[in-house]
Amino acid sequence: MDTIPAADSSNSENTNSNNTNSSAATSSSASAPSSRYENQKRRDWNTFGQYLKNHRPPLSLSRCSGAHVLEFLRYLDQFGKTKVHTQMCPFFGHPNPPAPCPCPLRQAWGSLDALIGRLRAAFEEHGGKPEANPFGARAVRLYLREVRELQAKARGISYEKKKRKRPQQQAQLPPSGAS
Repeated sequence: MDTIPAADSSNSENTNSNNTNSSAATSSSASAPSSRYENQKRRDWNTFGQYLKNHRPPLSLSRCSGAHVLEFLRYLDQFGKTKVHTQMCPFFGHPNPPAPCPCPLRQAWGSLDALIGRLRAAFEEHGGKPEANPFGARAVRLYLREVRELQAKARGISYEKKKRKRPQQQAQLPPSGAS
């Protein structure tokens, strides 16, 4: 599995926007250049395909399940750049630790979430049925939620959903008795 490139969400290939246009024109039949998102989605799809080829035993996409996707996400952790403090670390729960520590580097939750979103879309673009999409499996959703909560606790940050504010238009309406 040493031949698989790190599939983090950095834009190492997108440093020059002029380069993207020429490479997109040669790699696709579309006349318009690919967007940054489309390029990243293609790279992610190719990386996952390479992962399946290097898997022992090799896997076809049709036999890929949510468990294989989880295996892929755990494999990607070794290329992560986000420090995730363990519960034994004195800096657990501190958003800005004052000193270095030996805690592992992992893929950030946001990067994994975006990666899964791109791979879900790519799966369906490559002829997969939405109901058979391994990237949308319940186990994958639960894993992402678990990673988000673990990383939030490790950094002392909550990811609670914000409550929607009601529009202020109600206060501008005249009272019903005034005509």
